[in-house]
Amino acid sequence: MEIFRSLQYPNFRLHTIGQSLSLLGTWMQRLAISWLVYKLTDSIFLLGFVSFISLLPSLVLSPFIGSFIDKRPKYKLVFNTQILLMIQAGLLTLLVFFGKESVVWLSALGFLQGVINAFDVLGRQALLVSLVDGKKDLSNAIALNSSVFNAARMVGPAIGGILLSTYGELVCFFINFLSFIPVITTLLLMRVKEEPNTGLSGTSNWRGLVDGFDYLKRSPHIASLIVIMAFSSLFVIPYTSLLPAVARDLFLGDETTFSWFESAAGLGAMIGAVNMARLKSGENLRYRVLFAALMMGVSLILLAFSHFLLSALIFTVCVAFAMMMQNSSINTYIQTHALPAYRARIMSYYVMAFQGIFPIGSLLIGGIAEMMGIKATLYFMGSIGVMISVAYYTYLRLHIHRRLFKTRSSGA
Repeated sequence: MEIFRSLQYPNFRLHTIGQSLSLLGTWMQRLAISWLVYKLTDSIFLLGFVSFISLLPSLVLSPFIGSFIDKRPKYKLVFNTQILLMIQAGLLTLLVFFGKESVVWLSALGFLQGVINAFDVLGRQALLVSLVDGKKDLSNAIALNSSVFNAARMVGPAIGGILLSTYGELVCFFINFLSFIPVITTLLLMRVKEEPNTGLSGTSNWRGLVDGFDYLKRSPHIASLIVIMAFSSLFVIPYTSLLPAVARDLFLGDETTFSWFESAAGLGAMIGAVNMARLKSGENLRYRVLFAALMMGVSLILLAFSHFLLSALIFTVCVAFAMMMQNSSINTYIQTHALPAYRARIMSYYVMAFQGIFPIGSLLIGGIAEMMGIKATLYFMGSIGVMISVAYYTYLRLHIHRRLFKTRSSGA
């Protein structure tokens, strides 16, 4: 089938198999940690704080390690990060097994995971190009990669919710530890050929950061999309950190109700990713970003207005669908428009705007929710989402007028 065309490449196929199994465990662990923190503290702020700590390294490290990754073999880097993530998952399992779980320990292990992930996410993004021999299929591979991520986000919490309510957090953490076995095995089976980036061999990481920023200044369309990503991560995307409170406080639910919300978010994101996989070359990704940002804001407002669990789950699907469409469109645009020599550095700014700003947003939104309440916070976030789409629409209109003016001037 055309939608699965990038699976014809053996390395990408192995990558997809390994990731699909490993990510199930990852989402089970995320579900269990969120519920465990909220159960231990009854605090929305601390829920956001633990998320902030775990993703803080992406904000601090991502801009600096782009050139580091550009200069090194991505395959070896990804293999090493998977080994380290497996060790971190094992430590978390032992912590809960011996009954030593606390916000301090969960934050410390979350920070360790965040440091490793900062290298793993950028390395994996940069490696993806080497896993697909036909560059015309790269956008399809990116979309399928997102589909796998979000399919796991839908199925993982559903299974995790059952295990969490039946056996507790320990089982979820142990399964995540075991889930690294298939991804490490598939990495060992790959035969990856990478093109060395010899032009950066003598470049410092700081110089690489500056060069990436200079490239962004010369590429306003890429820069504008990273700005959109940053504002969405600060004010809109952190709705995910509120889901445990939405499930328990607004709808008087338990672990199973929370898993329904997580699975609804995964379903919406998977539908969005599949829709991106069907994307034909030549489609205007920037307009997809515009409409996705608008849909995300409106859906959050409707989620806040919901009085019934079913409608809240439907609007959660819509928010996640729009978020997936926006993020994947921005990712694909950068991957396909950035020069190869700068790709990892530009992706480092993307990761910083996405995963780096997100923890600050989680902390900020958690504090706002403590003061204003869940519903008012969701209304606030949805309104910001609508404003982001209006601002980007204004930018695109100005660009069109500027281009028409230049065309007419040159024609005269």
